[in-house]
Order: sequence, then structure tokens, then C-alpha cells
Amino acid sequence: MTIALVTLFTRKEKAARPDNPIYDYADIAIKGVLRAALEYNSVSMFVDGDTLSGFDYELIKAFASSHGLQVTIMPEMSFDKRLEGLASGTFDILANEVPVISPLKDSFLLTTPIVLKKEVLVQRKATSPADPMFVKSQLSLAKRTLHVVKGSPAILRIRNLGDEIADTIYVNEVEKYGPEQLIAMVAHGDIDYAVCDEGIARAAADSMPQIDISTDISFTQFYAWAVNKRSPALLDSLNTWLNHFKQSEEYRKIHQQYFGKREW
Repeated sequence: MTIALVTLFTRKEKAARPDNPIYDYADIAIKGVLRAALEYNSVSMFVDGDTLSGFDYELIKAFASSHGLQVTIMPEMSFDKRLEGLASGTFDILANEVPVISPLKDSFLLTTPIVLKKEVLVQRKATSPADPMFVKSQLSLAKRTLHVVKGSPAILRIRNLGDEIADTIYVNEVEKYGPEQLIAMVAHGDIDYAVCDEGIARAAADSMPQIDISTDISFTQFYAWAVNKRSPALLDSLNTWLNHFKQSEEYRKIHQQYFGKREW
């Protein structure tokens, strides 16, 4: 489970290899390069024609540009591996949204919140009012199998949800596919249910009208970026920039491009 692994990653950080040190802002400024881990998906970072695009991609590029830095993008689909790389010094920043929850706050430094979002259930639309496969509420998740990307932060929420409804919800962690692939598998009938970020699900629903994303799995919560505990100056630089940039017209345009007029 992702949260259980946070402690393991923190222990690995303490034993970071001499040739893979933890860098703070001063070290990064001297090198002139910021190493950023991002997940490849239809919101955070993706290929648009012959260029890279995405909400987090554009934000981290804007931060680097404003500080005279080059940014090296290091794609990593696994949330667990992104945490591990941040703890060990492979990455300087995890520039995908990280849920602002206590276990992660205890192990990493999280920036000021960047977006509000939630996890949703992806399923096919009901074929009739009494369709037994259609999940109308969280209570109906009992004994269902939900497919998620391996190491997804949604797993903890699903486990807690099982406790809340006092029944078992089965989780199948999928290692070889990302969220868009899981959504497509639901749409084509290969699997019945997937759980993913609402923004990614909404983007997919535009081209897959047979899917339904109306059942929430989690409450709306804050998401932030993360840096190593030994990078407080980098955190301060990011927070100062984010607090200013989020008030700008440039940020408003980027936000609206990827999230429309939703207040996330």
C-alpha cells in the first residue's frame, strides 16, 4: 500500500548514495537543472502534436523559466516509484499532484495546495433503471472489484471506504496500464470498474460517451507538489512563486485550458 511504503522510502532517503545526493535550491541553482518527476496522463503531461503539454508540465516549466533553470522531465507512471525517487534523490521535485494527507506530510515537504480534486468511479452507463452492474452509491461497491493503477493514492481511500460501508471492496492494482487505458478497458467491456482522477476521467468521457463517472470515491481534497524533507529552501522558492503565479493572468489561462471553468 502506498502509505505504508512512505516509511520505507524515508528510510532509504537516510541511506542515499553519495553519488545520488539530495539537492536543495542552492545546489539546483548552481547546476542550473531541476529534475522533475511527472506522470504521463491527459491532464498532467502529454504529447500534443510534436510538443509536450499538460497542466503540471506548463507550471513546472514556468517556475523553472522564472528562476533561470532548465527542467529535466523524468516521466514515471508509478506513484510509489515517484515517492521512492524523491526520497532517494533521483528527483528534486514530484510535480504531479500529491494528496495533502498526514502520512505524506510527515515524510515529505508539500507545497501550498495547487488544485482541488477527487477520485471517481468509472463504469459503463446503465442499460436499464435496474441494471445490477451499475453502481449508484458507495454502499453498492460491496464485493465489487475496482481496478486502479498500481500504487495509486486512491487505494488508501478505497480501503477506508470498505471500513465505512462495513464490507469488502476488492482492489486490483494494474501495473502495465495508466488511467486512460483503464478507462478505455471499462468502455470496451474488458473490465467493469476503474477508479481514477476526476480530471482524467472527464477528459476521457468526451470521447467515450458510454462511460459514467458520476459516482464519487473520495471527497474533494487538496493536492500539492512534493519535495524532499532535506530541501526546505526549494519548498520556500516554490511556495513564494506559486502564491504569486496563481494570481496571474497566465495561470488563469493555463487553469482554464485544462480544467475549464471548474474551481479546482
